[in-house]
Amino acid sequence: MTLGEFLEWEERQERKFEFNGFQPVAMVGGTAAHAGIARNLIVALSVRLRGKPCQPYGGDLKVEVAGRIRYPDAFVVCTPLEPAARVVTGPVVVFEILSPSSTYTDLVLKNGEYEATPSLQRYVVLQQVQAGATIFARKGEDWVSHTLAGDEGVLRMPEIGIEIPLAELYAEVELTGEARSDD
Repeated sequence: MTLGEFLEWEERQERKFEFNGFQPVAMVGGTAAHAGIARNLIVALSVRLRGKPCQPYGGDLKVEVAGRIRYPDAFVVCTPLEPAARVVTGPVVVFEILSPSSTYTDLVLKNGEYEATPSLQRYVVLQQVQAGATIFARKGEDWVSHTLAGDEGVLRMPEIGIEIPLAELYAEVELTGEARSDD
């Protein structure tokens, strides 16, 4: 299936699907913790970016990266979007909330796609079982990573001119604290 064929096909579907470059991949529902973190993230981004050229969007709008279609949990774009836009091609910051079943996809597959997308400056993968994040960012020609753990960390995003305390993203979210191995 080509990207164009996928986009045409997806328009007729009731569910959301990502496109991995070869075939549709059904999106599955998340947990209460996932939804709570996503809510806090959108609120934190919206408050800090209000009135600025960069704007946040949630998981209902898709992005095209490296010839694939993804529905990130949130992303920020710094160019105006048409009101009828369904696909965004220039995300600057992308956020995914990690689930045990999505670890490989989020940390390996999507990470490579996001690295290959010139507009993307930062990819933030938020943990769901404990407060923490793995951040991938452009540093010159390199794609480097670092981690934040616990409530004391601050997520700095100079490319969009904001900072968010990690604790704010996990406020009023009950976390299990159980890390699970994917092997």
